[in-house]
Amino acid sequence: MADAKNIIESGKAVLGIELGSTRIKAVLVGPDFKPVAQGSHEWENQLEDGLWTYSIEAIHSGLQACYADLRANVKKEYGCEITRLASIGISAMMHGYMAFGADGKILVPFRTWRNTNTGVAAAELSGMFNFNIPLRWSISHLYQAILNGEKHVPQIDFLTTLAGYVHWLLTGERVLGIGDASGMIPVDPQTKDYNAQMVDKFDALIASRNFPWKLRDILPKCISAGADAGSLTPEGARFLDPSGTLQPGAALCPPEGDAGTGMVATNAVRPRTGNVSAGTSSFSMIVLEKDLSKPYEMIDIVTTPDGAPVAMVHCNNCTSDINAWVNLFQEYQALLGVPVDRGEIFVRLFNLALEGDPDCGGLISYNYISGEPVTGLAEGRPLFLRRSTDKFTLANMMRAHIYASIGVLKLGNDILFGEEQVKVDRITGHGGLFKTKGVGQRFLAAALNSPISVMETAGEGGAWGIALLAAYRVANPQGLSLDAWLDQVVFAGNAGEQVQPDAADVAGFNAWIAQYRDCLPVEEAAVRCKK
Repeated sequence: MADAKNIIESGKAVLGIELGSTRIKAVLVGPDFKPVAQGSHEWENQLEDGLWTYSIEAIHSGLQACYADLRANVKKEYGCEITRLASIGISAMMHGYMAFGADGKILVPFRTWRNTNTGVAAAELSGMFNFNIPLRWSISHLYQAILNGEKHVPQIDFLTTLAGYVHWLLTGERVLGIGDASGMIPVDPQTKDYNAQMVDKFDALIASRNFPWKLRDILPKCISAGADAGSLTPEGARFLDPSGTLQPGAALCPPEGDAGTGMVATNAVRPRTGNVSAGTSSFSMIVLEKDLSKPYEMIDIVTTPDGAPVAMVHCNNCTSDINAWVNLFQEYQALLGVPVDRGEIFVRLFNLALEGDPDCGGLISYNYISGEPVTGLAEGRPLFLRRSTDKFTLANMMRAHIYASIGVLKLGNDILFGEEQVKVDRITGHGGLFKTKGVGQRFLAAALNSPISVMETAGEGGAWGIALLAAYRVANPQGLSLDAWLDQVVFAGNAGEQVQPDAADVAGFNAWIAQYRDCLPVEEAAVRCKK
């Protein structure tokens, strides 16, 4: 504790903040990269006028509440204040649409990655670029707004992601880490910048509309891990810490998306490595040795925080439906007058799932809180299916829900490992699905038919990952590449605990996913029902 207190008081600590879908989390790390303090703030998106959003007020107050919680944690544990920081990193959920006018005010409410209203734009751009442009990417949102004739479009002065926006508030710099930038419009791994041909094609596509801007005019500057991304301004310090205790001057690393921080937190930025992040949404990131043979609608090509190409399978839904079922069980316990800690319910139900049948006894779950582009659904309806002859047990039901949280992920990765014959040496899991030891890890190994590693730091998540990138910005005197720095300095050979796929689990998951595919028309019918 004395060492941690000295680190904090001397201004040597590094801060990482990630704005996730349900929680904003702050992690303070020391020179050994281990967390010394944490803070958090719970929040939720809202569905307004048919679009998922977080208000600017919620973003501002949430950040300040998260930092205040971190300050309180530091005061409680060490009896001191955070006055200076060595560096800061900002991360957030990737993609989406944040458009600002010349006065710095947002023009329309933030449109998050969860929205699926951009189908026409995404399809046209994918065809024009010969490159899969997902529904949630910023360029899809921008072009859809243009097609819709939205009045704000000519007024756009700056277009960015949530991480880029918060970074702008703290530094005044309009920059974005290359990993997050690759979810705005494709980047060129050779130039480490937006793909020039695609930018030119987009400008030509909209030229007749005579907007007062070109695409590059409104996009943030694309920069790679380790680059100078500005420093905390006096205004930024007062915004983050309205108490006035935090002083300006800390260096900031390029802001990144949650996919990039997940890669860093799992030491998966080198070719032939990969990771799976499983929380509110899920995604797998496989760092490629070579380009895929063709574009796939299920697979997005993005980059690592230092610009290497990555095949990403992004699923809009993961653990939210499990959370809803756990809430139901917690309510039942309260009804009995035997309250149980929610965390204990998770652990007990996850471990019980291990006793279920490998094929879940025929039970099928669709965890679609929102639309799921990978399976072609613009809206979601959580759905649980069973036949009268299925084995309807609590273990099978829970196993089916966990399978559902990674089912769509399997569909995309079957293309990578099957059709494209992509090779990986190591896949690491992180996020809430892996908190109960050995359960989510075992089922993911079965789904991907691949060994899965989980590190002790798996629960630290993206806030820790962006803290590492912030440390890389200021603590790399040898000038090591990001992958070498992570290997040699941060992880020092620690690859985590690995689980091999069990043959019976693999066969069971394959049988389950076949039924999952066959029953998709039932989910489609549920979506068509507007109730």
